[in-house]
Amino acid sequence: MSVKGDIHWMQRAFELAENAKAHDQVPVGAVIVLDDQIIGGGWNQPISSDDPTAHAEIMALRDAGKKIGNYRLPNATIYVTLEPCTMCAGAIIHARLSRLVYALDDLKTGACGSVFNLLQTEELNHRVEIEKGVMEEECRSLIQSFFKDKRAKQK
Repeated sequence: MSVKGDIHWMQRAFELAENAKAHDQVPVGAVIVLDDQIIGGGWNQPISSDDPTAHAEIMALRDAGKKIGNYRLPNATIYVTLEPCTMCAGAIIHARLSRLVYALDDLKTGACGSVFNLLQTEELNHRVEIEKGVMEEECRSLIQSFFKDKRAKQK
């Protein structure tokens, strides 16, 4: 995929992250692309749904699986505004996605290179290509403003 194409799809994930923020969720969005079409999308919803698994990536994977009628998504790429955690990285592996593109490293819980790298470990039977830093500044600004607003409301 070209850099221009990656930016296009990350912009769509960013829109979903903005939707999460509008619903008072940590602003993370994800889209899954196959054959130059979005087949799944999601945003963080764990707080509103009382579901610890309702991360943007999981919601996008559920959506894509339903749309194509299969839990395996080979040759698909997931675009996420924040580096996936261990749960989401595991789901990406099980879905057999080919590629992950994410914007911002998660230095506390990132499982795709920052803290761990589950997606490329030789111990597992599937590895995922990783591209990071696409729209990094925009996504950093969105998350920082979300937490700044949260702290201001608590005072």
